[in-house]
Amino acid sequence: MALSACLLCPGADDLRRRLANRRCDDTAPYNDGSVVAAGWRSVSQVFSVEPVARMHSPFGEKFGVPRQSGLVASVEGQVELLAPYDDPAMLEGLRGFSHIWLTFIFDRCVGAGWRPKVRPPRLGGNAEVGVWASRSPFRPNSIGLSAVRLLEVVEYPRPSLRVAGIDLIDGTPIIDIRPYVPYADALPDATGGFAAEPPASQLQVRFSPRAEHDLAAFEDPAQMRCVISDVLALDPRPAYRQGAEPERIYGMLLAQHNIRWRVTPSGIEVVDCEPAADH
Repeated sequence: MALSACLLCPGADDLRRRLANRRCDDTAPYNDGSVVAAGWRSVSQVFSVEPVARMHSPFGEKFGVPRQSGLVASVEGQVELLAPYDDPAMLEGLRGFSHIWLTFIFDRCVGAGWRPKVRPPRLGGNAEVGVWASRSPFRPNSIGLSAVRLLEVVEYPRPSLRVAGIDLIDGTPIIDIRPYVPYADALPDATGGFAAEPPASQLQVRFSPRAEHDLAAFEDPAQMRCVISDVLALDPRPAYRQGAEPERIYGMLLAQHNIRWRVTPSGIEVVDCEPAADH
C-alpha cells in the first residue's frame, strides 16, 4: 500500500489549494507575502511512496523506545525486505558497510497533526523550539531517519538485514535503505544546538527476585537482561514525570513481554517480566 510522503498531515489542504495550477516559472507572492519558488508546477506534485521493508523490533509500543538511534546498542532488529524490493541483487555491495541509514514512516503519527513548535524531551518538556529544530515525529511529513549498525546481510530464506542500535517500533514501514558513508556523513565540525551532548542520565537498574525468575524463561536471559537494563538506564519516562510519583509502577511492551518497573532512590527496579496478554 502506498503511503503519501508529501503533504501528509491535516492542514495541508490550504497549501494544496495555493499551489494548484501555479506555473513553473511563477514566483509571485501570495497575499500573505510568501513566495512559491520556481520549480513548483501544481498540486499534482504530491508524491507517493511504497514501503520497501518492514522493521521487526522488540519495541511493541512508543513508550520505552530510545529517543535516538544508537543510544541502546544492545537492541537488535530485523529489516525484512518486501516484494518486489527483496531481490538479493539489491543487497550486493552492502556487506562492506558497518552502518546504514533507514528512512521510515512514523506510521502511528500519520494524521495526528503537527504544530510549528514542539517541546523536546532534552529541554525538559517545557521549552519550545521550532519543529525543524527537533526530531519530533509530529511533523508536516511523518518521515524519520535513523542510522543503525549493520550486523548481517541475510539472503536466505528471505532477504533481510540484521541491525542494532534501533529506535523503531515493531512493524514500522521503511521507505529507503542506503549505506552510511563516513567521509560524507560524519561531520567533525558539526554543532548540536541544544542537544550537543548525549543524554547524561544513566540510572542503575536492578531486578527483583520475581523479575530474575521471569528472565529465566527467555531464550537468551543474559541478552534480555542487557536490553532491559540499557533501555531503562536512559529513563524512558516523559520529562515532565521525571522526579514525580517516586513509587509509581510503569510498564513497557518489550519482546512481547510487559516489563514492569519503578523508580527508587537508588535507581530503577524491574518488578516483573510477564508475557503480554495479546501475545
